[in-house]
Amino acid sequence: MKEISIGEFARRSRLSLKALRLYDERGVLVPSRVDHASGYRYYDTVQLEQARLVVMLRQLQLPLAAIKELLACDPADAAARIADYWRDAEAAHDARRELADYLVSRLRGKRPVMYEVATREMPERSLLCLKRNVDEQGRWAFGKEFIAIMRERPLPKIEGRAGAAFCIWWGLVDGDSDGPIEWCKPVPAAQAESLASQYPELSLRTEPAHLEAFVALPDAGDEAVHWHLAGESLQAWADEQEQEHEGERLALTPEDLGLRITYLASALGTEEPYRDMALPFAVAR
Repeated sequence: MKEISIGEFARRSRLSLKALRLYDERGVLVPSRVDHASGYRYYDTVQLEQARLVVMLRQLQLPLAAIKELLACDPADAAARIADYWRDAEAAHDARRELADYLVSRLRGKRPVMYEVATREMPERSLLCLKRNVDEQGRWAFGKEFIAIMRERPLPKIEGRAGAAFCIWWGLVDGDSDGPIEWCKPVPAAQAESLASQYPELSLRTEPAHLEAFVALPDAGDEAVHWHLAGESLQAWADEQEQEHEGERLALTPEDLGLRITYLASALGTEEPYRDMALPFAVAR
């Protein structure tokens, strides 16, 4: 092994001093030695191969945290992870292409239904809920918080989708909008009041019986794109239904019901979709 200065390492790796300092701070590419008196960084020449690998992985748009994990793996494991990442990236690209095609069609005066829409009946349900305004970064943390509550103090199980936990999107969550969103878990009506007292951080409410239009959500690809296309498909379906039932007073998406994603844990490993997006609607009496 031969030790070289950060300047020489930057020249030979084609990485800037700024990038090398960033990679050092993030623990991705750490100097072999730092002079305590001057603070000057030195690298071993064997690290040049790692540096070149970092450059290529960044070209694949891997985040630095993922690259740090990859560099700690043996080559076979790292290769498998890169292959998995690229499959996901290709699926995400396909999803974005679908969104672009949809936008082109819409701007040309068409409103295609991107996903197959089906309907189902949902009974009246007692729900324990947690509602909050969250941004993109806080969205997953909020979901994990709700799941942790369910795991620490399990609730009685209700079979099927009617008993599955779901998340209602009362507003868009992206770089500009913070929702709100609401996590809900159905509970037996006869035990609802008693259970609510055991979960003071959750609110109890009753959701009325209704019909839902729904689409299965893909497991791979850009999740945000899939969700957007699914929502657009449901809305296009709702618009068609409204036109077909004109004069029948078909009331779509009442204020006390919202677009939701249902997570059916028992469906994992089966042919039934793990999650779907649903748009509630009700026929006015």
